[in-house]
Amino acid sequence: MPKIALPQPFFFENGPRAVLLLHAYTGSSNDMRMLARALEKENYTVYAPHFKGHGTLEPTDILKANPSDWWQDTQDGLAFLHEKGYQDIAVFGLSLGGIFATKAMEEETILGVGTLCSPLYLNENNQVVPTFLRYVQTVKKIAGLSEAEIVRDLPKIKIGVEQQLQAIADYLPPIQHKIAAITKPFFIAQAGQDELIDAQSAYELQEALVQAPVSFHWYENSSHVITVGKEHHALEKDVLTFLNQLSWNEG
Repeated sequence: MPKIALPQPFFFENGPRAVLLLHAYTGSSNDMRMLARALEKENYTVYAPHFKGHGTLEPTDILKANPSDWWQDTQDGLAFLHEKGYQDIAVFGLSLGGIFATKAMEEETILGVGTLCSPLYLNENNQVVPTFLRYVQTVKKIAGLSEAEIVRDLPKIKIGVEQQLQAIADYLPPIQHKIAAITKPFFIAQAGQDELIDAQSAYELQEALVQAPVSFHWYENSSHVITVGKEHHALEKDVLTFLNQLSWNEG
């Protein structure tokens, strides 16, 4: 079997402005690579770490992690940039990553934040469980397992992902409670053809941000992983416009 190159966290060090990019559930830093390259070209430094359990050839590694682990990964990402000498940092998160980008704005000193197709208001209108099971089948096939081996484990995995999804839902209320207190710039991007979460949750987030200047963007022809979709160039341009308007301290 040929050697499989697993995705790796990346750090593109360029200009004095730093951006932390947080990937999606079942995703990896590859979710954010095109956006990162677009930012790097415009003199931004970009760091995209991995959430615990992600980026491996064993998809059930994800089920061994929990939201507290992923919050720690977010804090570690900020600490990494601080250690590199960057004080002013913006944080953008895709889907799950947007939950922790928002929490970072609430708990840490962040210049600006962005959520991309992020379920800050998660409801029953989502396709996370079946999507996870398809992800499991795809990854295990790549890893060389037989169809029989893959199917055998699916019922147990389904229970695990349902429990994890509930853990994420239980993690959200304290974050939601503090959204109204956010006063710094907030970027919201939502795909019009989102097949994973209820796209209307983006409007709930916008309405909850009663004190923050909000930059809201709807990409009608995009699906959930908006960073690699057909409108990714428009997204990159909008993110750059938002970042360029932040109050960077470059003295």
